[in-house]
Amino acid sequence: MNDTTPTPPDGEFVEPRVLGGRYELGELIGRGGMAEVHVGHDLRLGRSVAIKILRSDLARDTSFLARFRREAQAAAGLNHPSIVAVYDSGEQLAHESGGAPVQVPYIVMEHVEGRTLRDLLNEERVLDPDEAARITAAVLAGLDYAHEKGIVHRDIKPANVMVTRGGAVKVMDFGIARALADTAATMTQTQAVLGTARYLSPEQAQGQDVDARSDLYSTGCLLYELLCGRTPFQGDPVSLVYQHLGEQPKAPSAHQPGLPRALDAITLHALEKTPEARYQSAGAFRDDLVAARTGGRISDGAERTLARVVGAAAAGGVAGAAAASAVRDDGATEVVGGAPAYGPGNEATMAMGRRGAPVDDGYERTDEIPVREERHGGGYLMLGALALLALAAIGFVVFQVLGPGDEEEVLQVAVPFVVGLTEDQAVDRLAEDGLEADVERVEDEEPEGEVIEQDPGPNQMVDEGSTVVVTVSSGPDAIEIPDVEGFAQDAARTILTNEGLTVADDVEEVDDPEFEAGRVVRTDPPAGDEVSPDEPVTLVVASGEVEVPNVVGRDLGDAVSDLRQNRLSPVTEYRDSTESAPNTVLEQSASPGDVVEYGTEVRLIVARATAPTVTLPPETVTVTPTEPEETTDPEETTDPEETTDPEETTDPEETEPPDEGLAPPRPTGPGSNSSGGRGSDPPGNPGSP
Repeated sequence: MNDTTPTPPDGEFVEPRVLGGRYELGELIGRGGMAEVHVGHDLRLGRSVAIKILRSDLARDTSFLARFRREAQAAAGLNHPSIVAVYDSGEQLAHESGGAPVQVPYIVMEHVEGRTLRDLLNEERVLDPDEAARITAAVLAGLDYAHEKGIVHRDIKPANVMVTRGGAVKVMDFGIARALADTAATMTQTQAVLGTARYLSPEQAQGQDVDARSDLYSTGCLLYELLCGRTPFQGDPVSLVYQHLGEQPKAPSAHQPGLPRALDAITLHALEKTPEARYQSAGAFRDDLVAARTGGRISDGAERTLARVVGAAAAGGVAGAAAASAVRDDGATEVVGGAPAYGPGNEATMAMGRRGAPVDDGYERTDEIPVREERHGGGYLMLGALALLALAAIGFVVFQVLGPGDEEEVLQVAVPFVVGLTEDQAVDRLAEDGLEADVERVEDEEPEGEVIEQDPGPNQMVDEGSTVVVTVSSGPDAIEIPDVEGFAQDAARTILTNEGLTVADDVEEVDDPEFEAGRVVRTDPPAGDEVSPDEPVTLVVASGEVEVPNVVGRDLGDAVSDLRQNRLSPVTEYRDSTESAPNTVLEQSASPGDVVEYGTEVRLIVARATAPTVTLPPETVTVTPTEPEETTDPEETTDPEETTDPEETTDPEETEPPDEGLAPPRPTGPGSNSSGGRGSDPPGNPGSP
């Protein structure tokens, strides 16, 4: 049963009760400008989850949807104790109030039992310095892991950091926060990113491309608020942009006396205006915090930043955390560098409340709403300090240009983060910072032309003009073409497509009688070759036609076999011939070389032998009667009576040689017995020969 529950009016659409057939939607536990968070229940695994649902008006923005899906997948790959785990993401069909359907993306996350730093600050106002350093170090541990994975958070603030009941720290919102920044929204856009202006880095406030160091600036703002109960700058979003870009923040101890000097230095170093001047990695930031908690030595960069800020404040007559003396807004003087000044003349210090938090009426909560703060007379002093700084900067530039120098100093720049950009974008980005790109291509699952690695890595300081090796994906690994010989076209296409190959729409036909019409003869490229997934593979199929072979002059049996192998139907006719051997093909109806369809009839004219002649045996004698007067040799003349007796001429016994002792027949002729008697011999013939 899929009943629905309406969301608040600003969403203006009705959500399904169960998302993806798996996640049951519960009560609303959080709401932001871009999405709403509900408690949910995983029906499959039986666990509690938090479900973030994108607003329906943003769900119709195709570019935002594409970035949301990409970031959701990236956040799902982050597995760290200091990062809220992302379990799943998807889209669910919902309906707006007017009934129009819309696909609403959602992200399923780990449900953390605890409260955000925003809730904690609203209750505690400030945190103990050691606890503030511990929480910030845990946040940096999660950011360091995310930066190594190529993910920049872009929206670090108290509302996006959870503290569990056991004290563990969890960073949230790796998906939508980055997608929001990628839409090129700036703080000057009305209600675009309201509430996060207090934590934006200068480069992010200007709408420039940002890298991991932008997160470190935001984390510095977070640490500042944990130590002081307020952010470095106060005001409406527009004024905050100008302050982030041009104003130097006071040391935290200026607002919260008694803070360790190391925390002043660390916080101010994280809040440097240019990315190259602040911490270059979350790990370096975290190392300084650990050193401050354990009494160790912090980095030289942080020490130099503190000295510079103190010197600038002293030159302008403005009190700072590490200046020799400080004049507070209420006129009290405090000693900096040692213990706070306690005494009757320091009403501000005497007004410290629980855990050292100031309880004056001017305290300002830092909820995610724009707040205007009262302008104080100290602004004139600040303007004077800025004027002095500007003059000093101009003098320094003039000296560098016109002053003598034995050696030209090599300028160092920080390597920008180019992983995920296209090849052209990465080359242009490196060129902007005075670096050269050495492009290498490797096979990878990432899309072709996308940068997958860089060396040196992001934020590393190198000499200007150095070469950065950029590894670009040449596309997924080549796929071996399977053997589809003999398959039907549709079956072959299915097999190739399932292997991830691209099959050309057009097919190539060849005359090959070994295959039925329409069957695959081969592929082009052939089976066994490895090709890119986007390289088309052409199917070569049998045309159903064949070239007629020449069988004239061949034996009939061979000719019939050859025609049948070529899927033709032979029909034979015989003709008498004395010139060719019997069973030799004399003619064929289809001309050799003609291309005809399978099963075409081919008539063969075959030679046949003539009728056989009869030859009598050599012993057989045929006697013909002759006239007596024509006979010249009385011995060669036979008896007429014997020759006229049919029985004597046909009796086979007479054809046999006469037995010995028997007299041969009496010859006829002159001098013979006229009566033809058999008892007398012719004269002059003395018996048998």
